[in-house]
Amino acid sequence: MEKRARSGSDGQPAPPAGDPAEAPSSAAADHLGHREWLRRRFLAGGPDALADYELLELILFGANPRGDTKPLAKKLLDEFKGDFAEVIAADPERLKRVKGMGDVALVTLKAIHAAAARLARTRLGDRPVIGSWTQLIDYCTVQLAREPVEQFRVLFLDRKNVLIADEKQNRGTVDHTPVYPREIAKRALELNASALIIVHNHPSGDPTPSQADIAMTREIQRAVAAIGVTLHDHLVIGRAGHASFKSLGLL
Repeated sequence: MEKRARSGSDGQPAPPAGDPAEAPSSAAADHLGHREWLRRRFLAGGPDALADYELLELILFGANPRGDTKPLAKKLLDEFKGDFAEVIAADPERLKRVKGMGDVALVTLKAIHAAAARLARTRLGDRPVIGSWTQLIDYCTVQLAREPVEQFRVLFLDRKNVLIADEKQNRGTVDHTPVYPREIAKRALELNASALIIVHNHPSGDPTPSQADIAMTREIQRAVAAIGVTLHDHLVIGRAGHASFKSLGLL
């Protein structure tokens, strides 16, 4: 009578008993057990129960279904000076230079960043942004604080100061972004906007406005005032915080 092959827990034929060449390695068994342990800790205690490298491991599980993700998680944190947010928000080209990063892992990390940005935008909702300042700063910080080069964005608002559109106007170098006030005014007319908030980042991390920032803001203010549009504020975003032209008395 023919003997039926034994099956493993995943439905695949199990290796013959006593065949060390086909048995799973102790290292593989160890990291698979570690994965399950991390999952249980996360479910029981939430994200605060895990160290940054462990949370990165968990995120990378989907990119590497059976391998050990701890070495890559630790390499990423080493590359970005132990800053979890820097890893998630990092430029894709820089992430690719980390040994062990593949396309699936890259997409996984950038999807997390995109989800964070969308969540921050959702929190603004349909409320006036002037009355949702904390949520606005959170949104701008997620979008811009860790950009490696300067990026200039315009938030177009309706008569109730509700956000109509957030549009990237330009992306420049590490310390300069070309901005065209007439184009901003033209776009405000197209969107029937009543007010604006302009936002850009300082890759240096220091959000202190430069003289060039001040001069540019005044040009934009003049251009939009000519068509009856109000410039509410100019926010400068950096890793160290943010600066508001309105609060500084520059507007």
